[in-house]
Amino acid sequence: MSLLIILVCIILLILLISWGKVNPFLALLLISFTAGLLLGIPANKVTASIQKGFGDTLGSIVLIIALGAMLGKLVAESGAAQKISDVLMRLFGPRNIQWALMITGFILGIPLFYGVGFVLLVPLAFSVVYQYRLPAVYICLPMIASLSVTHGFLPPHPSPVALATQFGASIGLTLVYGIIIAIPTVIIAGPIFAKTVKSITATPLETFRPNDLPPNKLPGTANSFLTALLPVFLLVVTSLTYFVTINNSIIKNALSFLSDATIVMLISLIVATFSLGVSMGKSIKEIMSFYGESLKDITLILLIIGAAGALKQVLADSGISKEIAQMMQHLHIAPLILGWLIAAFIRICVGSATVAGLTAAGIIAPLITQAHVNPSLMVLSIGAGSLVCSHVNDSGFWMFKEYFNLSMKETFRSWTLMETLVAIIGLVGVLILDLFV
Repeated sequence: MSLLIILVCIILLILLISWGKVNPFLALLLISFTAGLLLGIPANKVTASIQKGFGDTLGSIVLIIALGAMLGKLVAESGAAQKISDVLMRLFGPRNIQWALMITGFILGIPLFYGVGFVLLVPLAFSVVYQYRLPAVYICLPMIASLSVTHGFLPPHPSPVALATQFGASIGLTLVYGIIIAIPTVIIAGPIFAKTVKSITATPLETFRPNDLPPNKLPGTANSFLTALLPVFLLVVTSLTYFVTINNSIIKNALSFLSDATIVMLISLIVATFSLGVSMGKSIKEIMSFYGESLKDITLILLIIGAAGALKQVLADSGISKEIAQMMQHLHIAPLILGWLIAAFIRICVGSATVAGLTAAGIIAPLITQAHVNPSLMVLSIGAGSLVCSHVNDSGFWMFKEYFNLSMKETFRSWTLMETLVAIIGLVGVLILDLFV
């Protein structure tokens, strides 16, 4: 019965937005209340559940998205985005720009959290899209596929690390196996699949449209790249301390503080204010007006992401993930496939890749020793399953939709199918690797 309620609520949500033209933020809130009551959450606790989901989701990313939008706006207004796109085009040409962005997304996606990588790299890709009038979804999807794969498969991302710890798997070996599987997965779900969505017409957020300035007014190449990618460099450097033992508590605490994504973004924005703003002849007042405009453009996006988090929390609080896990635990299926299926089913119903992965891990853990399953491969199998079929109960779905300014149908056609391809190809890769290790 619970599964039927979830299915009806998801269909109703899609109809409200696509057919009824209801604002996605309001539609998500209405469905969150409806789903909570129908799934048996006490009426006096539904609101608390929605508030918790809204707050938890925005609490972790709102500052990153806001600061990222400000940085992206300044990069666009200063001409740095124009300079970066010119250099990329000279180096790779229009025919290879997809591959360049995909490789960039893969390399930078290993140390960066998905949300941070999305907020930093997508605006840079938009600068190429706008300046050379290229199809936005077609050009950017391979890079986003790279970010998704590294998020789901590779340590040091939180979910793979948590799964590896729970299964007693080697993090280093999991990373090696993950890269082996990730490379073909990204190529198929990225440039190859992107050819099927080339006809989708998208108009990305206006905030990231670069200024068309004369060459003598553009910042230098080094200044443009170093400033735009400073958050990436800082996060890479600080993430390396994860592998170093530091006994001095003061240094350890300082590095922990500096490695926080919000602090990194704030430092980067301060640097950009001077390197791309003041040093280029712009007044502080003019720079602050850019920042204000950027926040206006992302306000609705933040509300929609928060509302998606509210729906996800309601579904999690209803206990549906445990119900699904118990239902599937008794299926006589190979453990690697069963782990993928449990994670996939929970992901589709609840929307959270982390909840799906960790719930599936709790169910599958006893089978690993009984069935002599390679724990690193189980981490990757569950990680792949937790990415499948991202849709309206996932905040990533809405971030992609709103940044690219797509319809529901176009988002399903591009984002949801790409995520599903990543999940299926990842499972196939795990099963093939299982034959040799």
